[in-house]
Amino acid sequence: MFKFFDKFKKDKVEDLENEVKDEIKEVEKDEVIEKEDFFTKLKKGLSKTRQGVTDKIDSILKSYGKIDDDLFDELEEILITADVGVNTTMEIIDNIKERAKENKIKEANDIRILLKEEIEKTLKSVEESKLDRKLNVKTSPAIILVVGVNGAGKTTTIGKMAWNLKEEGKKVLIAAGDTFRAAAIEQLEEWANRANVDLIAHQEGSDPAAVIYDGIQAAKARESDVLICDTAGRLHNKKNLMNELNKIFRVVEREYPEASKEVLLVVDATTGQNAILQAKVFKEACDITGIVLTKLDGTAKGGVVIALQSELNVPVKLIGVGEGIDDLQPFDAEKFIEALIG
Repeated sequence: MFKFFDKFKKDKVEDLENEVKDEIKEVEKDEVIEKEDFFTKLKKGLSKTRQGVTDKIDSILKSYGKIDDDLFDELEEILITADVGVNTTMEIIDNIKERAKENKIKEANDIRILLKEEIEKTLKSVEESKLDRKLNVKTSPAIILVVGVNGAGKTTTIGKMAWNLKEEGKKVLIAAGDTFRAAAIEQLEEWANRANVDLIAHQEGSDPAAVIYDGIQAAKARESDVLICDTAGRLHNKKNLMNELNKIFRVVEREYPEASKEVLLVVDATTGQNAILQAKVFKEACDITGIVLTKLDGTAKGGVVIALQSELNVPVKLIGVGEGIDDLQPFDAEKFIEALIG
């Protein structure tokens, strides 16, 4: 009789172990699918840039048998056209020339790997300078201030970021600090509803700093994990921009000095070199901690990622590669290069 129960117990344990193993396999399978989807989405989003850069580079390398100055001139032109930036392009090409000479590389096709490595080195300079690409949301509530010109995709970015953070299990609150633009509050309300998070808003034309103040108090009272603050994007000159942003920063420092803070600049990848100019203006106006590059799927000039990284030394933290709510992705230099060049 006891042998029967021992066998029964043993069979049950084995069944349970098999069930657990099956569940682990399913979870691992889901993780693989998720990673593949993430990479596939990134690769698809960068298809226009890849056609404008990588395909042209491959074509040129095939047409040249040996390395010469004309080859480097053509590579230079492709990178500049893709908005990698003149200074960054010259640095990349000079480094490739030097390495090719040192390693006695003469075949044109061998240049491809050097180009990939030089771009990777430029993008990874952020990690080497100890600038973190991850969002700093350690304390609760952490505060994320989102800045940028109108049309760059600020509202959409805030909505998608709120959704991402909520998916991570965080309680998110949004403060509608862009009170100057018509319909800005309504658009943000729509995104808050989509992400299923609360919104703090005043009437159009209200003082943005007052909205941020109320947002901070509400985030504390509701025990939110993250407060995402929109800011005005249509200010007539740099002085107005600086005054408005400084007023908001003073409120944040006064009301919650110990908060983890991010100041994210949203720039539109399709604007190319204008994105660099915008970033420089905002960097002068405030302490930018990270860049969100939107609409990468809509441009053949995704080289602006490399230029932003090189010229500003501010980490690109998030990239937008589609219109879906889950198409705002953390920027990963290796995945970006792999999707772009392969």
